[in-house]
Amino acid sequence: MVIGLGNDLIEIARVAKAAKKERFLEKYFAEEEIAYWKERGSRAETLAGLFAGKEAAAKALGTGFLGFWPKEIVILHEESGAPYLVLKGGAQAVYEKRNGGRFLLSISHNKTDAMAVAILEEREGGERR
Repeated sequence: MVIGLGNDLIEIARVAKAAKKERFLEKYFAEEEIAYWKERGSRAETLAGLFAGKEAAAKALGTGFLGFWPKEIVILHEESGAPYLVLKGGAQAVYEKRNGGRFLLSISHNKTDAMAVAILEEREGGERR
């Protein structure tokens, strides 16, 4: 059963401007995400997609970033390129409190915007909290 749905749309130009400030990267992205972004040529659309993915996941958790930092939602990628989430700290705690199960994430972009959709399913066999 779906217990959370989130989406986000962001202008790539806004992220490109923010990425010029080291503090932005340190505040919002885990080391693994920064490494992935650099491996992909430090392209603004890649970073914008990661940012949109974090926002969509936070919305799917039902809290936004209340109670945890954006860095506590880490977006990694399968060999195929498919994104997946690793939750840490407060984000993991919210996920467990919601009885989270499978977390689905899709990220896309065009020349001007990046967007993401996240779906949180309930853990099978568990009581809803």
